Amino acid sequence: MAQAAMDQIDSLLRRLEGDPALAEAFASVRRTDGRLVCTHADHDDVAYRVEFDGGRVWVVMATPDRWLSQSIEADLMYTGDKLEELVDEEANDLGYSGDVLAFEHFRSEQMEYVFRTPMAFAPAQADEQGASDNCSQFLRAYAIVFGGLGDLKPEEDEQA
Repeated sequence: MAQAAMDQIDSLLRRLEGDPALAEAFASVRRTDGRLVCTHADHDDVAYRVEFDGGRVWVVMATPDRWLSQSIEADLMYTGDKLEELVDEEANDLGYSGDVLAFEHFRSEQMEYVFRTPMAFAPAQADEQGASDNCSQFLRAYAIVFGGLGDLKPEEDEQA
C-alpha cells in the first residue's frame, strides 16, 4: 500500500487512541503493531481492535479461547439473532447512520477466533473524521453486543 494511505491509517489510529468515548468504554486503548487494541478489565482474553488487512480497515473482536468463541456462536444459534443486525442496531444507537455491514468469523493463522466487520470507507479516506467516528461507534457496538453473548455475559446472581 502507498505510504500516503499508511499515513492516513496511522492518523486514524492516533485519533482513535485519543477518543474519550473509547477511553470510557474500555479498560485500555493503545496503538501497537499498526493496530488499535482495546481491552476490558473483566475479559483479558478478548481484544477489540481496528486493523488494516487485505486492503480494508476492520473492526475486530478476537480471542484465543475456542470455548468462548463457541459459546458466542451457540448463543447466536439459540436466539436466531444475526450478528450483523445486532451490531448495526447498537452502532445506530451510538450515532452510525450508514448501511448494515457484513461480518466474518474465522480462526486466524495466529490461532485466534476472529469476528470482524469491514468499515465502509476506503483506506485513502481513513484520515477523515467520519472514518474515526465510524470505527469508534463499531468498537463500542462490538463491546456491547459481544458483552451480552456466550461466556462474556455477566453472571447472574443466583437466588436462594
